[in-house]
Amino acid sequence: MQTGDGLLARLRVVDGMLTPAQLGEIARLAALHGNGLVEVTARGNLQVRGLTEASTSPFANAVRAVVEIETGLVVETPPLAGDDPTELADPRPLAATIRALAAPLGERLGPKVTVVVDGMGQLSRAALKADIRLTASAADSWALALADQKQASLSTDEAAAAVFAILSELAARGPTARASDLVPATPAATQITRPPIGSFTRRSGTASGIALPFGASDSTALIALAALASRHGIGAFRLAPQHALLALDAPPAFAIDAAALGFVTDRADPRLRISACIGSMGCASGHIPARLLAEKLAPALPADRQLHVSGCAKGCAHPRRAALTLVGRDDGYGLVIDGTAGDTPQSVLRPDASESVLAAAIRQG
Repeated sequence: MQTGDGLLARLRVVDGMLTPAQLGEIARLAALHGNGLVEVTARGNLQVRGLTEASTSPFANAVRAVVEIETGLVVETPPLAGDDPTELADPRPLAATIRALAAPLGERLGPKVTVVVDGMGQLSRAALKADIRLTASAADSWALALADQKQASLSTDEAAAAVFAILSELAARGPTARASDLVPATPAATQITRPPIGSFTRRSGTASGIALPFGASDSTALIALAALASRHGIGAFRLAPQHALLALDAPPAFAIDAAALGFVTDRADPRLRISACIGSMGCASGHIPARLLAEKLAPALPADRQLHVSGCAKGCAHPRRAALTLVGRDDGYGLVIDGTAGDTPQSVLRPDASESVLAAAIRQG
């Protein structure tokens, strides 16, 4: 996908599992073939930025030699699926059935069509949008939602058949069809889920969650994190929603050392409540260095607020409404309250406004 800083590659790693060596090698390849910036998306996929037409194929070939890449219909499960002692049902068998049923539909389904199968354990995917959502209410009972509109309660077999019927209808309508075309549009309730930061129990051990600040890291820091994980005896990471990595069976010292590298390890860290794009540091559309500015403004953010710092009015990092949005403009910084980056700002601050002035505006907003 073409972006302001070159081509972007999104990697759907099979099972969302990476060894430290694989993580480090992907970071090295990101620097070799792109601009070295690696992101973990809100849905828990890897993205590499700054690729060129010439470097895309060599990068893709090199990555496939390191990890197995998933293709086809996007069917998501929580990062601890099948290994979470609190989940109501293991979502993986149902997810596998749906993938198999959908395979013949091929490219007739749009690439953004997404199915979520959630066992409702410690880390759910309730806050992420889905065309089709199956939420466990018991071991053999699933609540079906279409475009996040509740539809029915079904057994496992019924759920698989119902999802296939919906996907077949979407495929018949063509690759631009989404579930929202099949149901009346009504506002979906905002779901609040626990950030995947801190310690979580597994059936076979523990998982320690850390996050990339604003969802991004340069290759140098990620290579250092991979080496740190190896020194601590960590065998694998799981990619997780909300820009996180779950280190399996990590000792307590790992989080301390990861924080020293700049990663988020505290659930109270204000950076978890800030969305920020790369801005002018890597995008031709950006008017401000959004992530750099977000890092400096984080201490000023009130504890009950969320902030979106956007390099321009497109609002790529957070397309939805936010309590506070600071938008880069030709004539300064727009401050939008309870809106999106494209909304009319309540006030515009001068281009030469100091960070203390911006921080004061954030606190008062």
